[in-house]
Amino acid sequence: MACGTVRLYKGKSLCSFPSDYTVIDIETTGLYTGESEIIEVSAIKCRDNETVDTFSTLIHPQFPISSFITDLTGISNELVKDAPHAEEALARFYDFAGKDILVGHNVNFDVNFLYDGLMRYNSLILDNSFVDVLRLARKALPFLPNHRQMTVAAYYGIETSGSHRALRDCEICNKNYLQLKRQLCGK
Repeated sequence: MACGTVRLYKGKSLCSFPSDYTVIDIETTGLYTGESEIIEVSAIKCRDNETVDTFSTLIHPQFPISSFITDLTGISNELVKDAPHAEEALARFYDFAGKDILVGHNVNFDVNFLYDGLMRYNSLILDNSFVDVLRLARKALPFLPNHRQMTVAAYYGIETSGSHRALRDCEICNKNYLQLKRQLCGK
């Protein structure tokens, strides 16, 4: 799907703090769904704010991964050579996430890629509603110089080593989410 594509069945953006949710993160070969591919998808399923399960898989892309993306993420063409293709990996993610509310940092980016990929490869509709931790951070921490995930994590004293890999980014995002929930809701 190209930029500006209407995603008719996309879930709603929520400004809430669910206790049961799935944190998501992806790594891609670029910024635009029509010309870039997902090369890693991870998720952490939480019940009553506690991790109960995790999901993570690399994805073998149709086109080679650039050296820029390899330098950023550590994901190389060699690393993904035996990984499942998008059709299989995204179907497994879809089953894992179920109908949970999805939580992520700048989550609209992830949701759009996943929505488009699931539609393209599996004819499945990702209609889960979602909570954007970036949006919550902007509300709770307006004094920060920016609201990137690592900036928010640094503010809360959260360790960020290993970032730019999807599962680690899910872990960091979840810790940020729980800190923001405590700050804004007192829970």
